[in-house]
Amino acid sequence: MDLTLGSSRHTMAVIRLGSGRPPTRRAFLLLKLTAVTLSVLLFCEFLIYYGVIVRCHWPEVETPADGRGRGPPEPALRAMFLADTHLLGAVRGHWLDKLRREWQMERAFQTALWLLQPEVVFILGDVFDEGKWSSSQAWADDVGRFQTMFRHPAHVQLRVVAGNHDVGFHYQMNTYKIKRFEKVFNPERLFSWKGINFVLVNSVAMEGDGCDICSGAEAELLEISRQLNCSREEHHPGRCGDGGPLPASAPVLLQHFPLYRRSDAHCSGEDAAPPAERGIPFQERYDVLSQEASRKGAGWVVVVALSLQGGVGHTHHACEVLHGAGVLEVSVPSFSWRNRNDPSFIMGSFTPTDYVLAKCPLPREDTVLTTYCGAAGCLVVLTLVHVRLLASPLHVGWNLLRKFKTT
Repeated sequence: MDLTLGSSRHTMAVIRLGSGRPPTRRAFLLLKLTAVTLSVLLFCEFLIYYGVIVRCHWPEVETPADGRGRGPPEPALRAMFLADTHLLGAVRGHWLDKLRREWQMERAFQTALWLLQPEVVFILGDVFDEGKWSSSQAWADDVGRFQTMFRHPAHVQLRVVAGNHDVGFHYQMNTYKIKRFEKVFNPERLFSWKGINFVLVNSVAMEGDGCDICSGAEAELLEISRQLNCSREEHHPGRCGDGGPLPASAPVLLQHFPLYRRSDAHCSGEDAAPPAERGIPFQERYDVLSQEASRKGAGWVVVVALSLQGGVGHTHHACEVLHGAGVLEVSVPSFSWRNRNDPSFIMGSFTPTDYVLAKCPLPREDTVLTTYCGAAGCLVVLTLVHVRLLASPLHVGWNLLRKFKTT
């Protein structure tokens, strides 16, 4: 009785197990398509940023010991410089364009912060694309998106200079736009850290026509020049004002517009303008600062160690030019795919007596698009093989191998 019952139960169990259907070919196809899609998305939207930026390294600079020649050398200041993010606004920004470009910049920035761990980040103007005409509500929306994209730990300093797309050109800017920009971004024009002086210039106001905003910007620059000159004097450094003397190092000048030059003809660098465009003459007060403003700026700020600006001529190309007195001017290319297929940023290691720069490339947009196209082709092939409109590549390869062996 028990044996029979046990046997019947065993038989029933076997029947139940055997009645389960094996996965169908359609289920296998869906599994393959899902795996390919998720893998490509993971690579193109996350992993590619780590794979590219991890190859960037901080340039090494010789760090001096303390002023008396004793003690361990002070570590170099690690600074990132990027430019022309051009966050799209409510007027010209299509939602898909916003999504694609802003995701690219957010992933690039957050990955760079995590891998490289800079101490200070400078954005050299044209943070927004429509700041020059955006309404109060549109400005607030753009600022909120910026703060989400470029969020950073409290110990990382973020400093921003104004560009023409943020406050308008000289004839478009006004006190309201300037104050609105400075309310979000620190208006401090002189930033000193680890013995290095950074001078942040509103180059849009360097018109030299005596307008109220221009006169105020020039007065600020003259006062900074006085402080820096005073700090470099050996006999009376204590008379430099209530804040005490500044570091005696030559300053780094940061602004959006490049200093005057006729064209990109003498530019060098990996991301310089194409040869066909380098001879195109620049327009003063639009592509570059005027000759007069360039002479004033370089003269006011004592001996400049280095000058960095956003991409020149609204083409967002890079450029390296050596000016008089050995001043190197570096134009930083755009950080966004919207402006360049191959965006990048500058990494700088600074000490009070020396600096070294290096360029860090970001993923190329055409690489991502090619990967997506290749993945789409793979999905099409898998589907055609499934519906038997195309022979399986493995089956074709096996048949060719067998034919080769038999011959």
